[in-house]
Amino acid sequence: MEMFSLTHFARKQREITDIDKKKFETVYELCDTDKKGYLNREDLKMAVVMLFGYKPSKSETNMLMDQAQAKDSPGVCIEMFMCLMGKKLSSDDHYQQTRQIFNTFDVNCRGFLKLEDFRTAFSRVAPRLPERTVLEAFRLADQDSDGHVSFRDFECVISYGQANS
Repeated sequence: MEMFSLTHFARKQREITDIDKKKFETVYELCDTDKKGYLNREDLKMAVVMLFGYKPSKSETNMLMDQAQAKDSPGVCIEMFMCLMGKKLSSDDHYQQTRQIFNTFDVNCRGFLKLEDFRTAFSRVAPRLPERTVLEAFRLADQDSDGHVSFRDFECVISYGQANS
């Protein structure tokens, strides 16, 4: 049986604060550029970028639109947007976060990371980090020493030391 972290299946719920709600409202207003009273697909994608820092995939956008769009509405009203973004924010999915970080490192979309990917990522986020530290991080992640870090290897390193609750 393949070993999976329980965090892949368990979700920690986060309380939605008044500050979060105000941020949702502000982002909604900014993304409803034509003041039409709803967000279309492109507006919704921009809102997710502004709130969560990534562009949602086509399938995620479809899912969000399907969940939030009223039958008679051409888009997502503010009430549904607030509800949807609240659900999205309250669900802290470690697996998805790890996948997002991995994809950020994997700029060439190869499905694995090479030492050069590590160098590039670390040079952007920690430019003064010594080269030997980057090399040590890569060697730690490259568990089978084949010069490639798979997502599974990456997830093991990222999840190291985390409680499985």
